[in-house]
Amino acid sequence: MMQWLKRLKKLKGFTGILFLLIVAFVYAMFQGGFVSWFLFYLVVPLFIYSFLLFLYPLSKVEVERTIETRKVYSGGKFSAIVRVKRNNRFPLMYIKYKENVSSTLEPTTSWKRLAFWGMKKELTWTFEIEHIPRGEHVLEGSTIQVSDLFGWIQKETVISNQKIILVFPNLTEMVYIPIETRYDQGAAVSRIQTMKDTSMATGVRSYQPGDRVSWIHWKSFARTQTLKTKEFEDRQSQDLFVLIDRTPSNLFEEVVDLSASIMQAVVRHQASSAFLSLGENRLFLPSVQTEEQLQRVLYHLTKVQADLTKPVEQVVLLDGALAQATSLLYITSRLTQEWIDSIQKTAGNLRVCTCFVVKQKNEKSLKEEISLYRYARSRGIQVHNITKDRFAQAFLEVKRS
Repeated sequence: MMQWLKRLKKLKGFTGILFLLIVAFVYAMFQGGFVSWFLFYLVVPLFIYSFLLFLYPLSKVEVERTIETRKVYSGGKFSAIVRVKRNNRFPLMYIKYKENVSSTLEPTTSWKRLAFWGMKKELTWTFEIEHIPRGEHVLEGSTIQVSDLFGWIQKETVISNQKIILVFPNLTEMVYIPIETRYDQGAAVSRIQTMKDTSMATGVRSYQPGDRVSWIHWKSFARTQTLKTKEFEDRQSQDLFVLIDRTPSNLFEEVVDLSASIMQAVVRHQASSAFLSLGENRLFLPSVQTEEQLQRVLYHLTKVQADLTKPVEQVVLLDGALAQATSLLYITSRLTQEWIDSIQKTAGNLRVCTCFVVKQKNEKSLKEEISLYRYARSRGIQVHNITKDRFAQAFLEVKRS
């Protein structure tokens, strides 16, 4: 049914100009004279052009899109070069070009262009999106519409040309300082090797004065009657467990930016961390240490939405990933007493807990928040308010406290 309506719409303009030509001819035949025939011959070329435009195969038009911006970050500018090509020089009056985008971009941009084509085979222009939001967006294709001089004949074609745009969170370069360095925990080898991991023996050697009695390999002594000492791997722990709060908030984008920056800083400084994101699509990575694992986290943070419908303290109580956490870093825009109570019930091995509460610049803490922060400190939890302009000093502030 819709196809028939589209065909009738196309024929409507052609029928109208054909009717105009017939009326002009009849008027010239009965009226006679220079003026009436002049009007008739004036309509004839318009009719011929409209008729040829009606037959013109617009579907053979090609559209190429070249992305100029290699990596796009939240709030930045996306730029692409659009080339519209055809294989003939049939004169076209006007072209309306529209870039079809996914619903994630429609509220922020609607890119259209009106141009005079003429007899050129190719048109080129730059397509830009200012302040593009974070997320996964799709450029679905192009809609091209041409018309004659008066708009009697209009032809339209939709050219599918999908391109996925990944807009990453804003990454801030920050100085990374381990929140806690503790012996015999974790799996990331530190560049500063100062302690022995007594849970992992790598071999035995001859006993030397000063070796601990607990290091003696008694089974070897029983066989050979010679004292041997266990050799251990030198290891220093830099364990960290990063938890991101995906509760809907006006500052959720800043929460995502801070989380991405922290994960990048951890990996770039050759440390290791666990990462947990709770929401409609849960993501838990027990170890983020390599660049490949970091890219997986960044890809998740590119697409993630504030879709945690339940209170975060309820979700935390039911998630077993936190049971083995010893050094927790919680990133949120709103801290609650319920979360403070629930995290201590869930993370039984927790020794250090730090909360980054993202705030707007110049936003002052309310009396209720100050009282809550005191309660958190009494339970061994450090709370730090942080604004976007101070993301780079996040770990320094923790170290000072």
